[in-house]
Amino acid sequence: MAESFIFGALRRGRSVQQFLGPCGSAARPGVRYVEVRVTKGPFEVYLHVVEDVGSESFLDLIEFPPFDTGDEASEFGLLLGMADEPLAALQVAEQRVGAERGRWVNEGIVQDEYGDFVRAGRPTDVSPDGWRWPVIMRR
Repeated sequence: MAESFIFGALRRGRSVQQFLGPCGSAARPGVRYVEVRVTKGPFEVYLHVVEDVGSESFLDLIEFPPFDTGDEASEFGLLLGMADEPLAALQVAEQRVGAERGRWVNEGIVQDEYGDFVRAGRPTDVSPDGWRWPVIMRR
């Protein structure tokens, strides 16, 4: 999604999301995605880490259980930061979880990217279109 479309979606009150790939282990797989959410105040940036329980017929990441079941906050995502402007919110995601400016999609489309990931055999090193999965730094 082009930067102007990202900003347009956010200004219209629509969230943008980005699929960040797999996490966990072969015994306990998970997936991650980041979201810039519109609120009445500042934009909020959330990291979602969920169990990879999907299939080609079940792609709704919002319905997947949180990866860390012992953390109530993980059910709604981990708040990475807040920003008053859309550009600053994207920068929070880039700095905190390695999001790429050109890889944002409209809310809900992240499920399609997850579907591509599933159909490609859940590659661990690069996305189905050749983009290297980001390494998320723990703070």
